[in-house]
Amino acid sequence: MDQNNWIYLVLILLVVGFGAGVIIAGRRRSGSEAPIPDSRTAGADASKHESAVTAVADEPAEAEPFAETSVEESDDAPDLAVGTDDAVDEREVARDDPEQPKSMRDRLARARGAFSEAVGSVLGRSGIDDAVWEELEDALLIADVGIGVATSLLEPLRDRVTKGEIENPEQLIAALRVSMVTQLEGANRELSMRDDDGTSIWLFVGVNGVGKTTTIGKLASRQIASGTKVLLSAGDTFRAAAADQLQMWAERSGAEIVRGADGADPSSVVFDAVERATAKEFDLVLADTAGRLHNKQNLMDELSKVRRVAEKGSGVVTETLLVIDATTGQNGLAQAREFAAATGVTGVVVTKLDGSAKGGIVFAVETELGIPVKFVGVGEQINDLVPFDPQEFVDALVSV
Repeated sequence: MDQNNWIYLVLILLVVGFGAGVIIAGRRRSGSEAPIPDSRTAGADASKHESAVTAVADEPAEAEPFAETSVEESDDAPDLAVGTDDAVDEREVARDDPEQPKSMRDRLARARGAFSEAVGSVLGRSGIDDAVWEELEDALLIADVGIGVATSLLEPLRDRVTKGEIENPEQLIAALRVSMVTQLEGANRELSMRDDDGTSIWLFVGVNGVGKTTTIGKLASRQIASGTKVLLSAGDTFRAAAADQLQMWAERSGAEIVRGADGADPSSVVFDAVERATAKEFDLVLADTAGRLHNKQNLMDELSKVRRVAEKGSGVVTETLLVIDATTGQNGLAQAREFAAATGVTGVVVTKLDGSAKGGIVFAVETELGIPVKFVGVGEQINDLVPFDPQEFVDALVSV
C-alpha cells in the first residue's frame, strides 16, 4: 500500500472515531446510556431484589378466605404432604390480630343479611300486618332455623299482638330478639373437666370437612394458655395426613401428641394416649376421630367403640363434641341426631359461622335436640373459635 492510501485510511478512522465519540457523549448527557454495574455493588443490588421478591411471596393472600378444613378432611383425598395445609394454617396465624378484634356483628355479616333486610322492612312499616309475619318467617327459614323453631318463635308474638301487648313494629322486633335469646338460655355451655386430679378426655366427632382437626388445635391452644396440661391423640388413622396436621398443631400449641401408624385401630391409639396422659399426669386428652359419614351404621358403631375403649383405662370422657359446618344448614341437624345416638354428644361446635347465611342451625340443634352449642368458629384466625354467647349472637343476627 502506497503512502497516499495510508493517509486516506488514517483520515477515515479518525472521522469514524470522532463521530462515535460525539454520539456517546450525547447519550450520556441525555441519560439514555445504561450505567455499567460496579462489581462491588452488583451483589448487594441482587440481594435487595431477592429480598423484595421473598417479601411479596410471603405476604398472605387476601382474595381467598380461609376454609378451616375443606381439604384436610376428605376420605377420598390423596396422601397430601403436610406442607399443603401447613401453608393455610401459617396464613391463619399470620393474620391473627388480637389488637383489633372484630365484633360478633361484623363476623356474622352473611348470616345477618337476610335478617337485616327483613328487620329494616318491618321497621319501615306503620303497622303490623300479614306481610310483616311473612317477612319474618321467610327470614327465619332462610337462616335455617327450621319450620318448627320459626313457628315456636312467631306464634306467641302473634298472640301478644292480638292481645294488644305489642302495638308497633319496633316493639315486635324487640320482642322477637327476647324470644330468640330465651330459646337459647339455660344451657350449660361450659366444657367439663373431672372434679378430681385424674385425666379428662374430650372426643371430637363429625363428618369429613367440618373442621375437627382445626378445632382441636385451637382448643388446645386455648386450654394450654389457661394452664391446662394437654395431650393430643391422633385417632383419625384413616385420613391421609390427619396425624401430620395434628402434629403441626401440637407443635404450635405446645401440646404433646400420641399417634399410631396409618390405618391402625383408632381405639388403640386413643387408649394409648389416655394411658400416657395418666402416667405423665396430663389434665386433658383431646382425641381426634375419623370423619364418619352419618348414614353408615358400621362406621357409627366404630365411633361408639372408640368411646368405650377410651374409658377402659383411668381416664374419663367428660365431653364428646360434635363439630358441624354451619354452611350445611339442616344437614348439620341430621348429623347431630346420628352422632348423638352413637356417641352421646354433650356439646356442639359450629364452624364457619361467619361464612354462612344459615346461622339458624344453632337454634335447630339446641331446640330440637337439646344439645348445647358450646363454641362457634367465626373467622379464620386462631382466636376466632369463641364461646357461644346467645345474647351476643342474637343481637348480631337480628339487626339492621
